[in-house]
Parts: sequence; C-alpha cells; structure tokens
Amino acid sequence: MRSATPSTLGVEEEFVLLDADTGLPAPRIGAVRAAARHGPVLGGDEVDNELLQALVEVATPVCTGLDEVTGQLFRLRQALTEAASACGCRLAASGAAPLAARVEVPVTGGRRYREMRADAGQLVGEQLIAGMHVHVGVPDRGAAAAALGQLRPWLPVLIALGANSPYWQGGDTGYASWRTVVFGRWPVSGPPPFTADAAGYDRRVRALLATGVIPDRHQLYWHARLSEDYPTLEVRAPDVQLDLDDAVTLAGVVRALVATGLRRARGGARPLDPPPGVLDAASWHAARHGLTGTLVDPRRGAPVPAPEVVAALLRHLTPALDELGDAERVTAGVRRILDAGTGAARQRAAFAAAGADGLLDLIAPLPQPPH
Repeated sequence: MRSATPSTLGVEEEFVLLDADTGLPAPRIGAVRAAARHGPVLGGDEVDNELLQALVEVATPVCTGLDEVTGQLFRLRQALTEAASACGCRLAASGAAPLAARVEVPVTGGRRYREMRADAGQLVGEQLIAGMHVHVGVPDRGAAAAALGQLRPWLPVLIALGANSPYWQGGDTGYASWRTVVFGRWPVSGPPPFTADAAGYDRRVRALLATGVIPDRHQLYWHARLSEDYPTLEVRAPDVQLDLDDAVTLAGVVRALVATGLRRARGGARPLDPPPGVLDAASWHAARHGLTGTLVDPRRGAPVPAPEVVAALLRHLTPALDELGDAERVTAGVRRILDAGTGAARQRAAFAAAGADGLLDLIAPLPQPPH
C-alpha cells in the first residue's frame, strides 16, 4: 500500500567537463553556467560550480516520488549537456576524469575554495571526481541521527552498486570506484562514526571542529551525514551514474534505506555497529571490486558473494519499498545493475571494444539533434 506521505527526496549530480576535441578536463564552468542561464530550461540557481573549474553540479527541486526524480534529472542532464556542448565541452557522467590533465585545473573563484587549495595542496588539484548525493527528508535532526546509525553498515553496498570510476590519469586504476579512494584522503571522510542520537552527533562534530583541521561542517565528507542546510539526511556514497535509470534506482534505494532506518529507530531496533575499522575495510573492498567477487556482509562482517549481499539489502528494504510504492521499480533497477554491470564494468567494456573514443562516447555522449 502506498504511503499517503512518502518521504521527500532530492538528488544532486556532479559531472566532469571534458574538452570536446581532446577529452581532457576543461576548466570552463563559468562559460557553461552562463550558457545554462541563457537557455530556456535551466533556472539560474540549478547549476552550480564545484571545487575545480572543470566540474559542475546540478540539483533537483524537492521531489515526492521517483517519477518526479526521473523527469527532473532528465531535464537537468539534457539541458546541461547542451550548455556544455555550446562551450566546446562534453558532460562526463563518470566518477572521475578518465584522461590525464596536461595542466593543473584551477579552483573555482571564491575565498573558501582558494583557502582549501592553500591548505590541502595537491589533494585539491586531484579532486577531478564526481559524485551523486541523495537528500531524504526527515522529521527532525534527532530522527536523522537515529536513521544514520541504522543505515551506516549498508553504505559499502551503495558504493559497490554505484561504482563508476575505474579510469584515472589515462589508465585503469584496478578499482571500480577510484573516486571513493580519492575522496577518502580528506581528514574527515569515509564511513560516518556511530552516534546514538543528534546530541552525540553534534558532540562529535564540535570535537572535530575544535581541532582546527577542518574549518566548517561542510568539510565533513562522510559517506552519509546530517545536512547542515536542509531538513534531510544526505547520502553521498555513490559515484555519479552513467545513465538516468541507475541514478533513479540508487535514489530509490537511498530513500528506502532512510525510511527503514527511521522505522527501525522508532521501534527500538538495535543498530548494527561493526567493530572499529570494519566499515573502512568494507568500503575499501567495495570501491576496489564493485560487484565482482565478494562484499563484506554487514550482518556478519564476513565476505559473501556480492549478489547475495545485494539481495539481503533488498530484503532489508522490502517493507519500506512496498510502503513507498517503489518495490517493483527499484528491484528491477538493481537487477539491471547486477545483470548489465556497474558503470565501472560498462566503462571497461567500452574501452576494451573501442579504446578511449568508445569510453568517451559512453560516459559523455554528444547532444542528440532534435527530431
């Protein structure tokens, strides 16, 4: 039965701008944003810059269902592809820039990003990575913290399902999600710590800020976190997705994870809290292998064939998926990823078949002419 008040959600997608001729990162965010603003489809506040000038981000409005998410992401992707093309760029739906930059890509103008460059050095220069962030509406900050505690053991499975960044600096990294590895080098990153409630979460954050190592809460780069700007729980584990269907599938998985976490917390269910280091190891393993081989089963802390762990995730989410009316769509989408392969697997297949040109055609297709 469909819920009368399904949780709201919104999706942010980051993309890499590549030069249309060379396939190298193109620092043209200013021109792309200007082109997008002058088009009839995108609003002025829907396209944003990121840390480096070869990255761009778009965000959907608040949505109430996956059909709405689908329509919004289609509109944003299509319009941004056309704006990028007008500036001599290809919009790459890959978690990392696959070809080597010949020159350093500058940071986007703004004091905060300039200070990050001065503070973090080469790490900032290597942030040519793109993720997908899903915000799910929650009743309050306390509920968000409780849901986060419930869902955190499943985040490595999301990394595996969403892995879409095998290539970096002109070569195959051997990883399914190299973005996860790059992002994991920030001082506050990776799996979120376990906290029992919002007070515990905020104490942890205050202690981190007190070190002076990070300047603000926006540099809490955990795979999931309480949003500081919206009444949402934000899940940041997946790479940006190759195609719309996979993006919508993962958005549905994330919404169901949050809904399940909220329900379990209300019912007093004891959350899984793996020993220190286990979630880090599970996340690294998921980034390394994606869905090939094994994943660490969050219920047992042991390696299990990846399809079995994904099936366990779907069983865990079934009541929430049924209530939200998403069961058929999300289950079919997850099966498609299992059958067709993650974005990383499809990138490798495209490169094996047609080299760099085939890879670029897959991750950064050119705009389609109007019919």
